[in-house]
Amino acid sequence: MLRDIFLYIIVMAGVTYIIRMMPMVLFRKKIKSKFVKSILHYTPYAVLGAMTFPAIFYSTGDIFSASLGLVVAVVLAFFNQSMVTVALGACAAAYILSLFI
Repeated sequence: MLRDIFLYIIVMAGVTYIIRMMPMVLFRKKIKSKFVKSILHYTPYAVLGAMTFPAIFYSTGDIFSASLGLVVAVVLAFFNQSMVTVALGACAAAYILSLFI
């Protein structure tokens, strides 16, 4: 279990590093295209989201409590709450719902 966690962290770090290094290796001149700049800027977030989002639904063992936690997190983040508040609110919502299921 602990070995898997370290493996996941290493893979995520490697993917993020490779994505950030590719522009330096591929593009020698200054990038002027707004489209290319936007792709390079948002790609790490998209990769991290693609790796994290599916794990949300399997984190609690119940898709309903995980979905409620996700909804609470999105609502709290929408109202500009701190990351700690968002995480604690999502965990609390998922835990409370799991008590009743």
